[in-house]
Amino acid sequence: MKQRLLAFATVVIGLALGALLVEAAATAWITAEDGRYTPASQLFERTQNTFVRDITRATSCRYVDSLYPHPYVAFVHNGNPPCGIPNVNNIGLFNDDFPAIKRTDRYVVLLTGGSVAANVGQTNPPPAPHFREDELNRRFESPNGKPFLVLNGGDGAWKQPQQFILFSLYASTLDAVVTLDGYNEHFAFLPSNQSRLERPASNFIDINPFADEERFGEAATAWVIGHISGVLAASPVLRRSHAAYLVIRAIENLARSKDVASSARRTSMAIMFGLPADVVADGDRMFEVQIELYRKYVRGIDLLARRYGVKTAYFLQPVPAWGKTLTPEEKINAGDLSYGPTYRRMVSGMMALSAEGLPMFDLGDLAQDESGLLYRDHIHFDYGLASESRGYRLMARRMAEQIGLSWGLKPRN
Repeated sequence: MKQRLLAFATVVIGLALGALLVEAAATAWITAEDGRYTPASQLFERTQNTFVRDITRATSCRYVDSLYPHPYVAFVHNGNPPCGIPNVNNIGLFNDDFPAIKRTDRYVVLLTGGSVAANVGQTNPPPAPHFREDELNRRFESPNGKPFLVLNGGDGAWKQPQQFILFSLYASTLDAVVTLDGYNEHFAFLPSNQSRLERPASNFIDINPFADEERFGEAATAWVIGHISGVLAASPVLRRSHAAYLVIRAIENLARSKDVASSARRTSMAIMFGLPADVVADGDRMFEVQIELYRKYVRGIDLLARRYGVKTAYFLQPVPAWGKTLTPEEKINAGDLSYGPTYRRMVSGMMALSAEGLPMFDLGDLAQDESGLLYRDHIHFDYGLASESRGYRLMARRMAEQIGLSWGLKPRN
């Protein structure tokens, strides 16, 4: 009996020592990779962008579990248990329900764009601050004298024409529309891209796998390993392990590295939104094609807004690749910044719409005087206590100021 206990204890000690050696090796590897020691809990936050992570915080659910197919804007969210979002509204976005008919008790502003727009509108439930709505109500009287109501029309990975389509659906119920975008659109301008601006994000395939049959098995596999990754990351013990982080990072990279095999199919997302080979091969020509598509949807919003007497404002969002001296942590958070010149060229191309009378605003210099940490990943700002954020507060304040001037709003005393 003693010999068995001794053998068992030897095995346990051996396993423990082995685990410690693996953990020490993983810690050393990551420390050398980053150039400094980083706690595993912070490393786990890199495995997803912060918008995705915040949606599934404190659960073992994956982001895809919160998604819901929409017949016109490709994808929104659901509020259904067990993985739905408590703060989802009647159209699958965040906060207040969208009205079926025009309200007379509020001045209703639609704020639409990608995840940054959603965060400025606020994705967290009360009492989290609604940055844009708060700043407008604090600073200005609305044109009809009623309190501002800012509808959150932003969502992760959204890009044009989703903003245009959403506004088209609700234009007759609104008093104003504000867009905040640019980052998600800029991927269409990169040399590696071969598709038109409108090609939907992979979220669409994730919840509609038969739209790309070759990816159905792949999507199912990614769903399973994604759940494994989510459970590991939520573990109080494993989320403190550098070795576990390396495993999860490998799983995430494997899921992302799957490529769609070529086939003889005549119908696919790539074909539907593909660009001619001669356009893809000519960087300047591709840029002109994409910028005209981007302008087309902003012009479309403006034309429809004029028809319904809806005020407009169009904002191009800031990015860590330009306009701010990044902290060491932000440099790690932001990743590859080589897209900066392409992004700024795109912004200049969109700002040219000002010559047509469209109220265009460039937020690129928003953080130029900020020395502290704002960016917590490649595009999203940092959150503090009670879901407050200096970055989103700065953005909401600047947007409110420029809207007030553009719309001729009366300042509050």
